[in-house]
Amino acid sequence: MTENSSPAAALASRTLREPELRVPGSPIIQVSDLEKTYQTARGNLTLFQHLDFTVSTGELIAIVGQSGAGKSTLLHILGALDAPSAGTVYCVSTNVANLTPRQAATFRNREIGYVWQFHYLLPEFTAQENVAMPLMAGGMARREALVIAANWLKEVGLEDRRDHRPGELSGGEQQRVALARALVNQPRLLLADEPTGDLDAATANQVFELLEKIHAQFGLTSIVVTHNMELAARCTRVMRLDGGRLVPATETITMSKQI
Repeated sequence: MTENSSPAAALASRTLREPELRVPGSPIIQVSDLEKTYQTARGNLTLFQHLDFTVSTGELIAIVGQSGAGKSTLLHILGALDAPSAGTVYCVSTNVANLTPRQAATFRNREIGYVWQFHYLLPEFTAQENVAMPLMAGGMARREALVIAANWLKEVGLEDRRDHRPGELSGGEQQRVALARALVNQPRLLLADEPTGDLDAATANQVFELLEKIHAQFGLTSIVVTHNMELAARCTRVMRLDGGRLVPATETITMSKQI
């Protein structure tokens, strides 16, 4: 699969090198009075109640907390994968709580990049094809999508692995492909749920360094859920989700550095 210079290649170059102007410090997420309650066999389970917080454009935020605290659920709500029980969630100037399923799918494809602990790459397709999937899902021609995907694989250091299938890649390489796929539509917001949780320490550090680099290079706003306090400490802000509240995690970070 090779693509030579073409209008598609020019488009790919513009997509990578001319990201939309994003004003640092302006709010990109505003959450007010958020509540999420699940009905279970033992009664209602409330993860959040009266939760308020704001994220500014350009921030790299880590969210930490115990398993079951609702960190992943919070990401799902921010990214229009789940709906709150009450409250307002303005994300990229859109009240995601009010979106229909079709509107939510369009919003996610246009504005949100996701990276999960497990890469969820399609095993029968190459790395390049996997990265191109969101573009083709949005209606872009296959040839153009593949050119842009190749450029993003170059950005994550996998230009020479684009024709490999996921089973032929290491864990770290698979996660870098997943990062390229998350960013191929030039989203304004990157949501990462334990992106290094399935990797050894050295590979986790390499993947996080790449995430930091791309975050800065492309003017992203990024929220990372992690149990790794050393990686969390490298973010611009660290919040702990505890008892349905988001609170600064400064004391936790200080302790982790002393261990």
